[in-house]
Amino acid sequence: METPRKLILYIAMSLDGYIAAPGDNLDFLSRVEKEGEDYGYQAFTAQVDTVFLGRKTYEKVLSMGVAYHPDKAVYVFTQTPRPPQGSAVFYTGDPASLLETLRAQPGQHIYCDGGAELVDVLLRRHLLDELIISVIPVLLGEGIRLFRDARPETPLTLVGVRSYETGLVQLHYARP
Repeated sequence: METPRKLILYIAMSLDGYIAAPGDNLDFLSRVEKEGEDYGYQAFTAQVDTVFLGRKTYEKVLSMGVAYHPDKAVYVFTQTPRPPQGSAVFYTGDPASLLETLRAQPGQHIYCDGGAELVDVLLRRHLLDELIISVIPVLLGEGIRLFRDARPETPLTLVGVRSYETGLVQLHYARP
């Protein structure tokens, strides 16, 4: 029997829960950069063939000069229709409908790369199967919060914890 395709959030945040400092600044991530250490990212992305992310996150990644997973199907969630760019499809529909369609097809897992607005929608609708959160050892105090207030309670089961020399702690949770 084929393994069901999971939607997995893989993201980094500050200890106080921010995925970006004010002005969409990601400089805090450099605190844990270490030669030869990718915190399991390559192993994780080898298990996925599809990526979900919000438009703002997609544009931020492009502005940093990074080619965004040209080897994977990329769905950028947006409210404004746009033609595809490379492997990226700008999707204006319902995330649950797209996820249902993708899960009905054979393939690997689906990687959610953020941002906060998309994560909030997915959490509210109980669509995320797993959360892998790398906690960066810094308190930012303000910025873009990963978890918004007033969402439904979501019980999780701890799958694993991994700590690194840099102080980064990676938490892996699944919905029971």
